[in-house]
Amino acid sequence: MKDVMIRPERCLGCRSCEIACAVAHSESKSLFSAIGEKPAPKKRIYLEHVPDLGVSLPITCRHCKDAPCVSVCPTKALYQDETTSTVIHNPDRCVDCWRCSTVCSRFSSLYQLILVMGCWTSSMNHNRGVISRQAEVGIKCDLCESRDLPACVEACPTHALILFEVNEI
Repeated sequence: MKDVMIRPERCLGCRSCEIACAVAHSESKSLFSAIGEKPAPKKRIYLEHVPDLGVSLPITCRHCKDAPCVSVCPTKALYQDETTSTVIHNPDRCVDCWRCSTVCSRFSSLYQLILVMGCWTSSMNHNRGVISRQAEVGIKCDLCESRDLPACVEACPTHALILFEVNEI
């Protein structure tokens, strides 16, 4: 299984990964054409600045082994591909129950951030300690399944993002 490893000490916070992701998931696959697309293409990676750590973190789905978001999804909108172990989101089955967000503790425990696995992006407001939610549709990372290298990894100028085979570590 392949995954994207994040090296926060190399991240400049330039957001090249976010732009590349949105363009890769656009109809045109072109930056200039994607800007005018309706609906606008959506990114699947989010850059969060963590003041307590003094770093920026590109955050994306980790495609956990035995992903808890998959097990709690009441409509099976999230499922894990048996071949690639990638957690896949089917927006047609999603009922916006937010259960997936409550069990995704990978980022909330380490960096006080919440990455919602299904249809939303949530981020911790560090100043007030509240969660602000922005509705999105289909933002589940698919590791750019149509490409050899995910767009975010390819676009990162400092190689803060690396695609690796999980078995290599």
